[in-house]
Amino acid sequence: MANLVKLSKFLSLLLRHEPDQFGLVLDADGFTNLDAVWQRISERYGNRYTYADLITLLEETPGGKQRFEVKDGRIRALYGHSGVPITYPPVEPPEILYHGTTREAAAKIRREGLKSQARQYVHLSTDKGRALDVARRHGQPVILRIRALAAHQAGHIFYHPERQHFLVKALPPEFIIFDDAD
Repeated sequence: MANLVKLSKFLSLLLRHEPDQFGLVLDADGFTNLDAVWQRISERYGNRYTYADLITLLEETPGGKQRFEVKDGRIRALYGHSGVPITYPPVEPPEILYHGTTREAAAKIRREGLKSQARQYVHLSTDKGRALDVARRHGQPVILRIRALAAHQAGHIFYHPERQHFLVKALPPEFIIFDDAD
């Protein structure tokens, strides 16, 4: 089986970071033609990947996080793009979600709340394990519990682009439980 992690990273480059460099045009929702993306993959890697590899990647993203979406022969990267704001329909979240961060960042979050920073949204996980995986990549992990339903009821808008994650623009500290951050 081909290295789908490398293919996933190239797809992110094509669809998130540098679509212009590869002659791809993203529409207002971040979609572009799937066949054009396949052509760029073939140009870059020749026969290293098959179209079946691409479909497998789109169905079973490495690491379990769905990163891409295909509709009607068009593809986009989930979770924001360079210069293209992505929107999703608002949803009601579960009572509790999780956010993985570092001990250093938790101190700032305690004062200022969660902010999307350079990203379009704050990413929240449906399970503690997924949040822990994210936090481990950046330093000493801390898991924050998010009172998502209470935040939603107070007017914060949540989105649910795929089964393991919810998104929100920002959350003030009163909706964050800092169990591990002390």
